[in-house]
This record gives sequence, structure tokens and C-alpha cells, in this order.
Amino acid sequence: MAEPLVGLEDVVITTSTICFIDGDKGILRYRGYDVSELGAKSNYEEVSYLLLYGQLPTETQLRQFQDDLRKNRAVPETLLTILKSIPPQTDPMAWLRTAVSALAAFDPESEDNSEPANLRKTHRLVAQFPTLTAAIERIRKKQPLVPPDPQLDHASNLLYMMNGKKPDELSHRAMDLALVLQADHELNASTFAGRVTVSTLSDMYSAVTSAIGALKGPLHGGANQRVMEMLEKVGSVDNVEGFVKEQLAAKKKIMGFGHRVYTTIDPRAEILKQMSRELSQKIGPAKWFEISETMERMMMREKHLHANLDFYSASVYRYLGISTDLFPSIFATSRIIGWCTHFIEQYKNNRLIRPLTQYVGPQELHYVPLANRNTVASH
Repeated sequence: MAEPLVGLEDVVITTSTICFIDGDKGILRYRGYDVSELGAKSNYEEVSYLLLYGQLPTETQLRQFQDDLRKNRAVPETLLTILKSIPPQTDPMAWLRTAVSALAAFDPESEDNSEPANLRKTHRLVAQFPTLTAAIERIRKKQPLVPPDPQLDHASNLLYMMNGKKPDELSHRAMDLALVLQADHELNASTFAGRVTVSTLSDMYSAVTSAIGALKGPLHGGANQRVMEMLEKVGSVDNVEGFVKEQLAAKKKIMGFGHRVYTTIDPRAEILKQMSRELSQKIGPAKWFEISETMERMMMREKHLHANLDFYSASVYRYLGISTDLFPSIFATSRIIGWCTHFIEQYKNNRLIRPLTQYVGPQELHYVPLANRNTVASH
């Protein structure tokens, strides 16, 4: 048997029409459209339609899609009561995982795996994720819930429900851009986890719950939270060089650098870097961007490692007033459309995902009666 590829690195397990990545050239495309162009010219609702239906919408299609999202934003009051019973010190991603799992009980189509039902469920999940994320934030801070505003678009409504005030144009644009850039990224860990769940012919809510569990980890969606915690620890530009050298000397990982797929710069990081710079100048304080940029230059000089999406999304989220430990939940609020699109694709051409392992343990052992075993464990 061939040597195993740890972490399934470079293993192709399926074909897809959703997302294309060329890690050597720094290219990311959704359904053939470069993410840089979508970030500059489109918005999250339009990109969601593109991912889900495979083409950019007409004006009528986009308006109908937006209207459907708006009318599905509310979540059941009983579910909100459940969320209010969760201890406030709970990690927000664990809270969100519980919320989505419980949400299935309120959906009469939860066990219907037909494509029309899954498309309707996708609309509801995309619409409800901002409501759930904002509700979790308000509940744990003992603040009154802010109901969705049907006059606001997806990004503005998310910030409004979290902060209780309508965002200015720059904040709206930053939030919408972050949502667009994080909407999908091929077979990342959370998408793959969800597709594995779908491959058993389990339901969409189970798949999303699996994906949230994977995204929660610090090597995936939790990375942007760890980046912000690192920036806070560094504290100022003057401390960057000492911190980086100390971490590298101790062979410790510096969060936000390097990527399993990209050998050059992550195109999303470059876009968010420019947004972080703009936010630092207009909202401030400037130090979060300045620390980040200084650290990026040093990591390139010392290790030739590029910043990834998580690195600059951290400062963008901080400038938008988002709690640090809520960063992964914002990531999930964007990625829900990518997850659901991949899950529907999996249902269409399904085969149970069941890889092999290479066993390296002992062989041909024989049972020894309990009374005859050494009292000291052999291991």
C-alpha cells in the first residue's frame, strides 16, 4: 500500500462546478467569476444567488431572491427561548451549532432531501444565520434583541441586529465585502465535513451542524479570532519585531500566515488588507492595521510566508465593532451559502465518502484471561 497522504493533502475526491482555486497563481473564482471582481462590483445576495443557481441573476431574479431572504429572517420564538437558557460563557460557535441543530425541529421540510426542498432550506438558512448570530451576541451581553429590518440589505441588517444601529456606508461596504470573500472556498475542512455527512444521506441541518463543528477549530474558522488575540497581545508596532522573533525562535505558529492551498498571496487577504487600511483611517484606531502590516512585512522577510484571509479579516471585524470571539460565527454567517451549495451538489451525484486507513498497529494478538494478565498495564 502506498504511503498515506496525511490530511488528504493534494488528494482529489470529487468534481465540482462551484469554486476554482489556483494556489500557485493566487486565483479564486466562484462559478468562473474572479472573486476580486465580485468583491468590487457585486454584493452578498447576488453572489449567493450565483453560487446557489450557477449564474448571475437578472434584476427580477435578484429582487425575488432578496425578498425571499428578507421574509425568512425571523427565527422561532421558542428557539430564542432555548438560546436564552444557554450559559453566557459558552463559546458563540457552540451556541450557533446548538441553534442550527434545534432549528431543524421547527422546519417541516427538515427531512426532505429533494432538491426543491433543499433550495428552500438554503434560502431560510442564509436568511436566518445573521439573526441567530446577532441574537447570540445580544443574549450573552444581556441586551434586548434587535429584530430584522426589512428595509436593510443582508450586510447592513447583520450589523444593525448586532449593534442596534444602522451602519454607515463604509461599514456596510466592509461587512458586505467580507461576506462575499468568505462565501466559499472549495473543499475546505468545514465544507468537506458537511459533504461527508450529506454522503450518508443525512439531512441538510445535520450537514450544516457538522460544518459548524469543523469551522469552530482554531486551524479553520477560529483562526481569525486567534489573529485578533495575537494583535492585542502585541499591542503596538514597536513590539512586533520582538514578538515575531520570539515566536519563531520557539518554533510557535504565528496565526494568519501560510495556507494549505495558496503558495502565493491569498487574493482575499489582499482585498481585505485594503479595506482594513481604509477602516483604520476613517474609524480607527490605526494601530490594528499598522501592527498587521508590519507583521506581514516581517513574516515575508523572515519566513517568506504570505498573509491569508484570516489575518486581515481580524482587523476588519475589529473596526466594525464585532466581538473577537464572535469572529468565527461571522465567518459561518458568510460561508452558509457555500456549504449549502456544496451539499446540494453532493446530493445530486452522491456516493458514500469512506476513505481507507493504513493500519500500523500490532497483529495476531491472542486473548489473555484477566487473572493471568500483568497487573501493570503493558502500555
